[in-house]
Amino acid sequence: MRIKFTHNGETAYALLDNNPAAIQFYKQLPLTLNMEDFAAAEKIATLPKPLSQQGLSAGTDAKAGDITYYAPWGNLALFYKNAGYANGLIKLGAIEQTPQFFKHIEQGKVLIEAD
Repeated sequence: MRIKFTHNGETAYALLDNNPAAIQFYKQLPLTLNMEDFAAAEKIATLPKPLSQQGLSAGTDAKAGDITYYAPWGNLALFYKNAGYANGLIKLGAIEQTPQFFKHIEQGKVLIEAD
């Protein structure tokens, strides 16, 4: 499942993993989300519907470029820096280009759609 992020006229592509949460996320597309910076490592936004954690690990390490879901808050998290292990963090996929695309998303809207 390939997806596209668009922000301020710039586009980046990503591949989603084949897991239940990633499939549910893909089915919610297209989405326009208001992103904000969090912990100087990621951009976050609340998804309209929660994703299932069923059959997935209890957490993961986040790497720059990862597209994740933080289940306790219901947030999509786009990492532009490596981060440590977090319980409730589910990897959905990864960006194909440089992770710095996520860093350059200013606070504001990003369009995420199927490619």
